Amino acid sequence: MAVLDLVDSNDPILKSVAQPFDFTNPPVDPIQLAKDLTETMISNDGLGLAANQVGLSYRVFVLTGEKIYACFNPRIVDFSSEQILLQEGCLSFPGLAVKIKRPRMIKVRFTMPNGVTETMKFDGLTSRCFQHELDHLNGLCHLDLAKPFHKEKAMRMLKSHNRTIKSAIVRKNATHV
Repeated sequence: MAVLDLVDSNDPILKSVAQPFDFTNPPVDPIQLAKDLTETMISNDGLGLAANQVGLSYRVFVLTGEKIYACFNPRIVDFSSEQILLQEGCLSFPGLAVKIKRPRMIKVRFTMPNGVTETMKFDGLTSRCFQHELDHLNGLCHLDLAKPFHKEKAMRMLKSHNRTIKSAIVRKNATHV
């Protein structure tokens, strides 16, 4: 297994639609890809990770739910009308959490690394993670979905947090002179 490097938040791959993963002529070993994405997600303390976040334009992501799922060519086939507004963070935008409204429950279909297609229902955090990672594969990030008010608030909080850290570093360095 390998820990892959995350691309920069300005990398154009994050804004482009990922290509379907071809199981009849796989561009890479799907089982190894799932392992590498999982290892990268875990090493970065993430709940999910899409292939394009590590520079690979394949429709695949991994996410943590009741277990770790590797989802190739995922799609949502149904969703609940109940929406929930919650904070979401992202490995591609460290420290930038914004409130986003999403369906509480979804029914999904995806192919597992072994080529078997599954249909499942996800609720709560697993549902939210699936939707977040699927957005990545469609060239969207969580900031694209946030209302301007929530986005601006998150940006202000991040700037304030970064100023606090810089001040702490300056104070620490001043005491060691």
